Amino acid sequence: MFGVGTKGKVLFQQQWQDSLSEYVTAVAWSPDGLLAASSAAGEVVVWQDGNLVSLLPAGVASIDCLAFSSDGKFLAAGGQDGKVRIWSTIPTLKRGRKQEQEVKLIASLDNTPSWVDKLAWSPTCNHLAFSLGRYVQIWDADSQTVITTLPFANSSVLDLAWRPNGESIAISGNGGVKVWSTIDWDYKPYLIDMPSASIVTAWSGDSKYIASGNLDNTITVLEYGSPHPWIMRGFPGKISNLTWSQRGSSNAPLLAASSVEGIAVWKKEADDKDSWNANVLTLHDSKIQGLEFHPHSLLLASAADDGWLGLWTKAKQVRQILEGARCGFSCLAWSKDGQHLAAGGQNGELIIWSESKRGKGFG
Repeated sequence: MFGVGTKGKVLFQQQWQDSLSEYVTAVAWSPDGLLAASSAAGEVVVWQDGNLVSLLPAGVASIDCLAFSSDGKFLAAGGQDGKVRIWSTIPTLKRGRKQEQEVKLIASLDNTPSWVDKLAWSPTCNHLAFSLGRYVQIWDADSQTVITTLPFANSSVLDLAWRPNGESIAISGNGGVKVWSTIDWDYKPYLIDMPSASIVTAWSGDSKYIASGNLDNTITVLEYGSPHPWIMRGFPGKISNLTWSQRGSSNAPLLAASSVEGIAVWKKEADDKDSWNANVLTLHDSKIQGLEFHPHSLLLASAADDGWLGLWTKAKQVRQILEGARCGFSCLAWSKDGQHLAAGGQNGELIIWSESKRGKGFG
């Protein structure tokens, strides 16, 4: 279904739907429009030319994270069996001139008994970072070698995020966020100190700001390099999602955060001396599982346990509500061009919506 509760023009229409055998744990798009998805049953699939191609069949252990490299040449997946699997994507010509992708397994890194529940590719090269308990390992896909192992030490790694300019990587856990320079891995990390644990972290697209959602129901925002962070309070529970917009009406992007069923969108005032002000968005009546800004506008997507996926124009007003996951949504992801939106369901649903011609000009 689409358009439930729609106000005005329909922005996105359902293009395709199928299902995996279990809870969809992650969805990710390549720059070339290849969609990958994983499940709690251990499946990894790619969607190509309207069909699902299996890369990894259902097994015993859940696949918890997956991501494409910034150039789209590699796909990585990690899970509870401790393995990080990496596939290469090779363009091929089939059916006339139509280009497809041949996906081939090239490496399987065994880290048993550690679970791998966080991984991310560098935005500037084919370096893959993944969590191993209290450590993060950096693996080079081109040479297929481990570059370094970063010790978080304070606790298990709870999140990790590359700075968009590729100059550093942030690792979250008990006591705050540690930021390592990619120029010299041996250099002491920069510590963003916190009284509780940082459980989710995100950089703004301009690499200027870093945000941390914390176990004590606060958000810390730092203009990187400044010694004085902003602290946002008043959330009903721990922060589950953080996402930055690519542009804002002031000199800073917008920051959206979810806590339980609520969403707060933070806007920084134009004067650098001023703080951030929040606008609270209400729609969902159960926990939000996915929250992500459109890559080229202020359109915000939120997906929750209630089975609703809301599209918010200018991150202010719900414009359209998408459905299709009868037991609730579990994750979502925009395609790199912003023309498609994919979401996974808790009952295994995998759905793709495409931009409506009548809905262009949103955001």
